Amino acid sequence: MDFIVGLPRTPKGYDSIWVIIDRFTKSAHFIPVKTIYHAKTYAELYIARIFSLHGVPRTITSDRDSLFVSRFWKHLQTALGTNLIHSLAYHPQTSGQVERNLLTTQAGRRCRTPLNWSEPEERVTFGPVLVTQAEEQVKLIHSHLKRAQSRQKSYSDKRRRPLVFQKGDHVYLQVSPMKGVHRFGVKGKLAPRYIGPFKVTEQCGSVAYRLQLPSHLAAVHDVFHVSQLKKCLRVPKEVVDMSQIQIEPDLTYEEL
Repeated sequence: MDFIVGLPRTPKGYDSIWVIIDRFTKSAHFIPVKTIYHAKTYAELYIARIFSLHGVPRTITSDRDSLFVSRFWKHLQTALGTNLIHSLAYHPQTSGQVERNLLTTQAGRRCRTPLNWSEPEERVTFGPVLVTQAEEQVKLIHSHLKRAQSRQKSYSDKRRRPLVFQKGDHVYLQVSPMKGVHRFGVKGKLAPRYIGPFKVTEQCGSVAYRLQLPSHLAAVHDVFHVSQLKKCLRVPKEVVDMSQIQIEPDLTYEEL
């Protein structure tokens, strides 16, 4: 789940969209919300619009929005038996289905009126009677989906090799290759794509590592996905000087 913010305010006060994707059925829900909503209001919407259709999910993947890390939201999901998973910074692949639907919603969905976009909602509700009548068909669809997901995963994992770092290793950190961004005095294809090296201080789970960052990178979250790291085979005596560069929390900096 994620949010689309910065939309024009409707007469009813809606200015954002809460996007929720069911990872198994691929069904997408777009719920108009207000930025002033508190966690309790989102919990009520979640029960009414999502729980009533899909039941209790095993896991919920989201970013580190203040709503998803609030104490009320954590207690609610713990009571329901749902495990909360927070995506790492600068790694949208963790919730790729949501990120893809965010772009589809903003660029691909029909806009009937820009003045009151929250009114013409497209809703499809499956009641208990319909679910009971189509139970066998639903089971068949689920089995086909599981088979297809397993097959796609086997294709993807065929050439993958796990990259493992140990505590004390030195790694390079990938910076975001954004268009129009100036890196270390060079712009374009010759600009370096990695900074560092930095020391690995802790392994967080199976695919994330905590790095020892310098003081001028204090605003950057120090836990990174393994895909953003590159092993440093030998710690160089000379490293790129970053003291005169103002790196933003998203690992980019503006062109001077």
